[in-house]
Amino acid sequence: MSLTQDSIARFAFTNHDVRGEIVRLHESYKSLLAGHDYPKIVQQLLGELMAVTSLLTATLKFEGHINVQIQGNDGPLNFATVNGSHGQALRGVARLTREPEQQDFRSLVGEGAYLVITLTPNNGEKYQGMVAIEGDSLAEAIESYFLQSEQLPTRIWLFADADKGQAAGLFLQVLPAGVNTDSSFEHVSTLASTITAEELFTLATEEVLHRLYHEETIELYPEDPVTFSCGCSRERTASALRNVSLAELHNILDEDGELRLTCDYCLTEYVYTRFDIDALNAHSAPEQTQ
Repeated sequence: MSLTQDSIARFAFTNHDVRGEIVRLHESYKSLLAGHDYPKIVQQLLGELMAVTSLLTATLKFEGHINVQIQGNDGPLNFATVNGSHGQALRGVARLTREPEQQDFRSLVGEGAYLVITLTPNNGEKYQGMVAIEGDSLAEAIESYFLQSEQLPTRIWLFADADKGQAAGLFLQVLPAGVNTDSSFEHVSTLASTITAEELFTLATEEVLHRLYHEETIELYPEDPVTFSCGCSRERTASALRNVSLAELHNILDEDGELRLTCDYCLTEYVYTRFDIDALNAHSAPEQTQ
């Protein structure tokens, strides 16, 4: 089978109560970075964050969204976040308080940083979990989250190369109802620890699994596509503007001549003139009865 870019594949071990996933991102990763002048270490972090959000999205048992966010503290990173839908549509953004001087994860997030994971079903209650970031990588933070919040042993390998426009990840996790899982998980995790970025970037899923687990029986499920999807639109910006008073909008127009709204995620710019604003207001105003 040929290598498929921007896809995620799930697999399970026949003789072990362990599940796994492999994700590869290319065009979606490049689209997330397009137009943003992020430092190289932030580009790498966003690639890893995008990969792990896709991996976690594939574990969802409901229709909805998952958001993975890093909240920085005394480091240069204010926050970095990626949101994913159950249909593997991803978007993300990062904010800095200053330029990073060192090119490593620990220095970027600083001491006292947190990992926050939010699950938002289309139908049901929102759930949010948070753990302090104590390790030296995003993968360690995710593994710690699952161990603390769900008591599920998890191993994750994440790679990103902004110059190549490639990000990838490998995910292993004990099944919630698994039995005799300690030795099984240690076995499959040890074999996976030899994985390299180049292998995930260049080899088909079948070949990666064969290299790691040629003596194991694995059930591989069909791959699902992964996309970058911002979701912004002129209709959504217009809806937001309807919540602002007409007087305030006119003040902005008097000063600037036009009103510009820029999407944080894809940087698309929406321009509104006085005619546009007045038309919005007229459309949203309640009809007067005679």
